[in-house]
Order: sequence, then structure tokens, then C-alpha cells
Amino acid sequence: MATLTISYDGRNKAARAIVEMLRSMDFNHITEPASRPKNSIERSLAEFERGEITVCDTFEDYLIHIGNR
Repeated sequence: MATLTISYDGRNKAARAIVEMLRSMDFNHITEPASRPKNSIERSLAEFERGEITVCDTFEDYLIHIGNR
């Protein structure tokens, strides 16, 4: 059995049509990919949205907060 991995731009109509055509064929097994891990910006934005932020007035306050002073 062979494995075929396809990466495509989901906004592209032709690419979506090809993927839908492949899905409509009688294959033994088609799986959706696992979600990709979040990068540091996405993790930071999620922390911000959850309110997990620290506000410091000065850089010295920040250093005290993180335990470097």
C-alpha cells in the first residue's frame, strides 16, 4: 500500500476540487491530518486572550517579576 500526502491552499478552488475528487473515489482509508503544532506567536496570542499577561511599569519591575533580581 502506498501513502500519498497532499498539501494545498484551501482557498484555491482548483486545489479544493481535486481533493474533493480524490475523496469521492473508493479508497480504503482517507484521514485528515493531525492539527499542526502552534508556533510561538499563536501560543502567545492564546495566552493573551486568556488574560495570562504581566504588566510591568519598568524593566527593573519585569526583572524582579521573573526572578532575575
